[in-house]
Amino acid sequence: MSDLSTRPYLIRAIYEWCIDGAHTPYLAVRVNDKTEVPMAYVKDGEITLNLGPGAVRDLDMGNEFISCNGRFGGVPFQLFIPIEAVTGIFAKETGQGLVFQFVDTPPPDSEPRNSASAKTNTRPHLKVVK
Repeated sequence: MSDLSTRPYLIRAIYEWCIDGAHTPYLAVRVNDKTEVPMAYVKDGEITLNLGPGAVRDLDMGNEFISCNGRFGGVPFQLFIPIEAVTGIFAKETGQGLVFQFVDTPPPDSEPRNSASAKTNTRPHLKVVK
């Protein structure tokens, strides 16, 4: 990220709010080629992760990426999530949190999208995981 983004600060703020309120922080992520998550748990290009203290270890929420160690089906996995891949963070118990608009940017040498297609697929689809 070349410009200073508010996204990592807002993610950390909602995470702290969840922890302070004894809620479970869940992170919604749009998986891309820079995202390192267990692909068996990705559905429709997205994954929702429990970032609660009992679910992950060595959580690092930086300005460029989020990383931690987690277990999936009992198997340890090192997670790496670029900040730009985060589509939301919310409390599992209440559903309250933030959703970030995901902007699909076309490759530099492609034709501009018309207004009808630009309106589709710009909002992430969050699902509460129980």
